Amino acid sequence: MKIGKVPENVLKRSVLKQIHTKRTEVVLGASVGEDCAAIKLAADETLVLSTDPITGTAQDIGQLAIQITLNDLASSGAEPIGVLLTVLLPPKVREIALKRIMNQVEEACAKEGVQIMGGHTEVTAVVNQPVVTVCGVGKVKDGRLVSTAGAKPGMDILVTKWIGIEGTSILAKEKEEELLTRFSAPFVEKAKNFDVYLSVLSEAAVAVRSGVGAMHDVTEGGIFGALWEMAEASGVGLEIDLKKIPIRQETVEVCEFFGINPYKLISSGSMLMAASDGNTLVRELEKAGIPAVIIGKATEGNDRVLLNEEERRFLEPPKTDELYEVMEE
Repeated sequence: MKIGKVPENVLKRSVLKQIHTKRTEVVLGASVGEDCAAIKLAADETLVLSTDPITGTAQDIGQLAIQITLNDLASSGAEPIGVLLTVLLPPKVREIALKRIMNQVEEACAKEGVQIMGGHTEVTAVVNQPVVTVCGVGKVKDGRLVSTAGAKPGMDILVTKWIGIEGTSILAKEKEEELLTRFSAPFVEKAKNFDVYLSVLSEAAVAVRSGVGAMHDVTEGGIFGALWEMAEASGVGLEIDLKKIPIRQETVEVCEFFGINPYKLISSGSMLMAASDGNTLVRELEKAGIPAVIIGKATEGNDRVLLNEEERRFLEPPKTDELYEVMEE
């Protein structure tokens, strides 16, 4: 396609016609020439916004872009309403690829009842693969807003599902041929399908009803990065038992194959939580079919300690995600 805004006929055919899910709160939505979206909320509701790009993978980029942003909204206790998209395409991309991305986006939105409210679609020579940036919009009732900064000393620290599942799925898809030199086809296929666990909307809803103190979606930087960010935002220390952090064997083996640290691998699909009564929250999550485990506690002071049997070491601020170490090779 030619550099610049996509032509109006392409916009109508491959973008706007792919949008089907609608919300009553959205009073002004996606249309040719429309620069804004508008949402009408009740007097006792707060608007919540989040934005994220997908740059680490080109496969399933539409689905991932939506899921990551909806997870961010869910981590604040908000109900997602709609999204605004910026889609940047290199000139070599054909229109069918744009339509495929939009089909992925609409499918992910329809699954959660979220409307595509508008955005911008452009062909540009400054990218060499499609880039999708999503601005998510949600709402939360007064008194139900949750933040990353809500952890208090003495609170239990919990993790849902398993760390590294997003990174494992991406690597299995992007590096499938390499992995097949060591692992069986069923093993690699199972790792690819970890993307079915990427939504944290269900666990966030259960946690909000159960009085969670803080939530943080475990994304770039992995669980080590998420722990640091929650502690830094909350102004607390941590004592975390490394052996209690839940991880799938497939993730362990894929990370060993590439020589990377699974605890520093992008981990959407796993929610980090802080709660005054972690055991009750774990039980409520398990009732909803969501595995969760207490991995430690928030403490007074600023020491963020990882315990591994007799070994004690300190968390460090997050660095480049391990995914990029592999993708850049």
